[in-house]
Amino acid sequence: QLLLLSEKTKPLMTEFSVKSTIISRYAFTTVSCKMLNRASEDQEIEFQMQIPAAAFITNFTMLIGDKVYQGEITERGKKSDDRVKEKRNKTAEENGEKGTEIFRASAVIPSKDKAAFFLSYEELLQRRLGKYEHSISVRPQQLAGRLSVDVNILESTGIASLEVLPLHNSRHRGSGRGEDDSGPPPSTVINQNETFAHILFKPSVVQQAKIAQNGILGDFIIRYDVNREQGIGDIQVLNGYFVHYFAPKDLPPLPKNVVFVLDSSASMVGTKLRQTKDALFTILHDLRPQDRFSIIGFSNRIKVWKDHLISVTPDSIRDGKVYIHHMSPTGGTDINEALQTAIRLLNKYMAHNDSGDRSVSLIIFLTDGKPTVGETHTLKILNNTREAARGQVCIFTIGIGNDVDFRLLEKLSLENCGLTRRVHEEEDAGSQLIGFYDEIRTPLLSDIRIDYPPSSVVQATKTLFPNYFNGSEIIIAGKLVDRKLDHLHVEVTASNSKKFIILKTDVPVGPQKAGKDVLGSPSPEGDGEGDPNHIERLWSYLTTKELLSSWLQSDDGLEKERLRQRAQALAVSYHFLTPFTSMKLRGPSPRTDGLEEAHGMSAAMGPEPVVQSVRGAGTQPGPSLEKPYQPRIKISKTSVDGDPHFVVDFPLSRLTVCFNIDGEPGDILRLVSDHMHSGVTVNGELIGAPAPPNGHKKQRTYFRTITILVNKPERSYLEVTPSRVILDGGDRLVLPCNQSVVVGSRGLEVSVSANANVTVTIQGSIAFVILIHLYKKPAPFQRHHLGFYIANSKGLSSDCHGLLGQFLNQDARLTEDAAGPGQNLTHPPLLQAGEGPEAVLTVKDHRVPVVWKQRKIYNGEEQIDCWFARNNAAKLIDGEYKDYLASHPFDTEMTLGRGTSREL
Repeated sequence: QLLLLSEKTKPLMTEFSVKSTIISRYAFTTVSCKMLNRASEDQEIEFQMQIPAAAFITNFTMLIGDKVYQGEITERGKKSDDRVKEKRNKTAEENGEKGTEIFRASAVIPSKDKAAFFLSYEELLQRRLGKYEHSISVRPQQLAGRLSVDVNILESTGIASLEVLPLHNSRHRGSGRGEDDSGPPPSTVINQNETFAHILFKPSVVQQAKIAQNGILGDFIIRYDVNREQGIGDIQVLNGYFVHYFAPKDLPPLPKNVVFVLDSSASMVGTKLRQTKDALFTILHDLRPQDRFSIIGFSNRIKVWKDHLISVTPDSIRDGKVYIHHMSPTGGTDINEALQTAIRLLNKYMAHNDSGDRSVSLIIFLTDGKPTVGETHTLKILNNTREAARGQVCIFTIGIGNDVDFRLLEKLSLENCGLTRRVHEEEDAGSQLIGFYDEIRTPLLSDIRIDYPPSSVVQATKTLFPNYFNGSEIIIAGKLVDRKLDHLHVEVTASNSKKFIILKTDVPVGPQKAGKDVLGSPSPEGDGEGDPNHIERLWSYLTTKELLSSWLQSDDGLEKERLRQRAQALAVSYHFLTPFTSMKLRGPSPRTDGLEEAHGMSAAMGPEPVVQSVRGAGTQPGPSLEKPYQPRIKISKTSVDGDPHFVVDFPLSRLTVCFNIDGEPGDILRLVSDHMHSGVTVNGELIGAPAPPNGHKKQRTYFRTITILVNKPERSYLEVTPSRVILDGGDRLVLPCNQSVVVGSRGLEVSVSANANVTVTIQGSIAFVILIHLYKKPAPFQRHHLGFYIANSKGLSSDCHGLLGQFLNQDARLTEDAAGPGQNLTHPPLLQAGEGPEAVLTVKDHRVPVVWKQRKIYNGEEQIDCWFARNNAAKLIDGEYKDYLASHPFDTEMTLGRGTSREL
């Protein structure tokens, strides 16, 4: 009974959701988990999340009741407050899947109260076997009321292939799997076009229970690849940072000289050795005729099959298989001597190979233990190996099970141009070995060096690579000295089997070539130019990884400290949780205060930051609007919204003027016309609705479509409706308005905040905000519609025109006052119901009778005081209403402008 009771009252997970945005292989992921303590006493709960080992955590926030605890990444110092225990380790966790680490935090939830956890992390996806893999752990440990995984992928060169794999759960076989193990998990929906894909996995509680009663569903895995032009590769540029992806194919493979070094000590007895032998039989059959190979078994003795490398023939493969078959497990583990013997075999072959063909020398080294025989000191083993290999031999290591010295294997591979893999005790060592071999079975280039002019590029990541294997990718990121650079000179030198290859190209990198890119969300860092960008984050991620790797390899105390300091400074400034930084929780702060700053609460977390979920938690939607607008962007008053109500702000004279335009449904109004100068035009199309009962109007009109044309540096156009945004800048992209996303292309940046607003930034100096007004149950006189706000007009010219544009660079003054002299006209003291005092306003030599009014803007939730110009602003605007009618949404003609005469 007691047991049953505690089971019944354990905290309930009301929501577990993961949002990922992958832009040019760089993934931003945010996990949100909401809990409810139904018990009548306080309860401690633990939040845990497996994250990929290659990822950096960038933010963690907890909401406990109405208190906010915000994570802050600082230099690693003394232990922080023990309220949150955060562990990231590769070894001690019994339940970390292959290639993952576990983040944990525990907190006490008061009785009958709620808690929410938000964890964000970032990672650069690595290409393996011709695919990128993005894996999300879905293990809420119980059935969740609402569960979703929502992934957006944006690749400007185009998505070549995309698949969602069945849920993968190697560690918890007992928890069951769905009936159908092929294809995407039940409820998965995939939508994609050439450059964009949206994947949503949203199983109901029943569907979750069918997969796993215990809430351990497994890894949700997406695999994809992109289109790439052959040659020098793909270079993308954004705000002074660049990334270069280089993945050639269709080259003749280089011959490889490979020595298989297998642990045959006593601990390998049984399944491990059998699986390894089976895998090696498969691998031997895959060797090419031009390859050479040998086999070494080691325990406390080193057993060499042949004392030289053997050509690949049917006979030699058969003899090799017989030798492997007869290996028996016995004795200890002499890692040092096994490696020395393998390197000697390769060095001897290379010294005597006079064919002139270039080849790649590899050791594939497999063990399940620590060094127990011969040289057992790891530093000595590393030094001996490095000195013998001299950078000519690459060592690929595989560690099986829990007893292996993984740090030693990792350093052996790091220091000797190889890779390392870890195989868990109960995983199939054979299939892991074959998969690992497949990654390196086809070397296409060796000694790759990529050069950029030092006058153009600084702080580039690693540019020298010993080998390039088919199906992988070389990635370099750096800073451009000159942001306005329009071409970047790139030279690639490398060798393949017969020749030395040199590629030289001037790659166009102007803003018009930046391709469609998505940016990270607002955050405190960056270079003062607004939001940080994903290429800058990718550069900082790659640079931090390389510094950590150099620190790991270095034996020189001074150099080690210098590397540590550089890695630490970079990680703090970009909010990466690394071995040199730690996370401290600030708080508790009351929910309201916490949320005002919450919006800068983390490094870029992909387009929908935690805040939105956080803010949403405390806001009750208004009666008719689906989502009250939270002004996250400072919007100027200059705008048109509702049943077109226009507001114009004259900041110099601190005056606000407003007017109405009663148009006809179907009319397209010119709002901003600056086609000749900044190249920007904004038009708005009206729809009609019946007037509300007892009103003075015959009908209402609203803006249903806002069209923005940008003519410089290249032509792009944008069409916004309450349900979608179409961006056409060479290739067409359709973004639904109910999902948050940020896209950049050719100096144009479009940010959609789900069901709230669309922000359009042009060349960094012009910004428009379009509010989306949606009704849950619209009355007959209501229509879903848009509001248009000018947030930044610095980049528009003084000759700008249009219903709003004509006032942007003007000033206004009040000249007469019906209420009598001496009254403060910017803020009349007495506000009457409806309309207040009258005055005459002078704007651009027009004298306009105006009356004081209060008007609601921003979704009808904010009052502004303004001087109202009656009669459809007849005296205020240049020309008349028909002069502002465009013939079609993309009409850039300007019928009025500076110098246009007009009769008063």
